[in-house]
Amino acid sequence: MKAKEKENLKSLSAQELASELRQARERLFKARFRHRLTPLKDPLELRRMRRQIARLRTFLGQKEQTADGGS
Repeated sequence: MKAKEKENLKSLSAQELASELRQARERLFKARFRHRLTPLKDPLELRRMRRQIARLRTFLGQKEQTADGGS
């Protein structure tokens, strides 16, 4: 992931991050389903999706932690 993309994620609000997370999870679910029926051309895409979800969850957790007072 490029630094600009990470900066864009950091600049999103908690609600926007939650929305992105929902969408990413839905895309992963659909990709896994498609992969079971017919193998994907690039199965590493599933890994990229999982890692994107992890990034989103990390940034969302950081936003929530700072909103709660930082401890």
